[in-house]
Amino acid sequence: MNYRKLGTSDLIVSDLAVGCFSMTQIYGNPDPQAGIDTINRAIELGITHFDTADTYGDGANEELVGPVFKPMRDKLVVATKFGQVKHPDGTRSINGRPEYVRQACEASLKRLGMDYIDLYYQHRVDATVPVEETVGEMKRLVEEGKVRTIGLSEASPETVRRAHKIHPITAIQMEYSLWTRFVEDEHLPQCEELGIALVGYAPIGRGFLSGSVRSAADLGDDGDTRGNHPRFNAENLENNVRQLKPIEDMARDKGCTMAQLAIAWVRDKGNMVFPLAGSGKRVHLEENIKAMDLPLSELERQALSDAIDLTAIAGERYPPGMMEHLNV
Repeated sequence: MNYRKLGTSDLIVSDLAVGCFSMTQIYGNPDPQAGIDTINRAIELGITHFDTADTYGDGANEELVGPVFKPMRDKLVVATKFGQVKHPDGTRSINGRPEYVRQACEASLKRLGMDYIDLYYQHRVDATVPVEETVGEMKRLVEEGKVRTIGLSEASPETVRRAHKIHPITAIQMEYSLWTRFVEDEHLPQCEELGIALVGYAPIGRGFLSGSVRSAADLGDDGDTRGNHPRFNAENLENNVRQLKPIEDMARDKGCTMAQLAIAWVRDKGNMVFPLAGSGKRVHLEENIKAMDLPLSELERQALSDAIDLTAIAGERYPPGMMEHLNV
């Protein structure tokens, strides 16, 4: 495993970050022990960068992973997020008010059983609160030692620049994969300019690019949230699956998996880019880690880029109610 500085911060992290979100209910109803075993195996294999959020499992994810990190706390970089609030009727809203930032941080620290958070993200930007106010409170948390560095998730380049003037932004977390590349237009150049890491989540396209989801029947049980994502509804999925054949052919020729190709492609997108792959099971974790040593020639990288016609992808990447909170 290779290790690099995260942006221009003092944090040194593994090239691959492991997302913990699927260790609690999101793609079905996972076995919590499987998640614990996966984290322990990840640490054994050299992973030092782990990602969770207060909204994953409505806090259950932080409660699950925190005790597992504790024995190796000083050797790990633990990221969590705030800003998505679930209401009693099941709806969610975005909250970036300073008083809520502090409240959410204290709650996450308690659930994680930690004294500080290494990387604290605003999960979604609150369009009703100036980002300067939100980041101003995050800055105060850094000054108090409760947070080491801060980041933004799904923020527009304009918002990132405004936030960076208040306090250095260490990382932005954005969806980035073979079938989601909008960050290449403005976000990646900005990250290079400002020294901000881009942590690319869903590099396997929520499983789509692994070839494991070819019809709605391949999704998990009723707890699988992908069923609400337009790209995964039956008609759109049938269209999208047609684009997988070139990736499938290359994986067969190279003797690797489609998922490994997808991760390796993101890995090679520059020194500021870190793939963040969710791993709820050891077998998937070990497969993903092997992708970090998978060589891709320039011709292969280009062939992968050309494999998917982005203009032909059917469906938005999130449900309508969530799309309005992206790239704000």
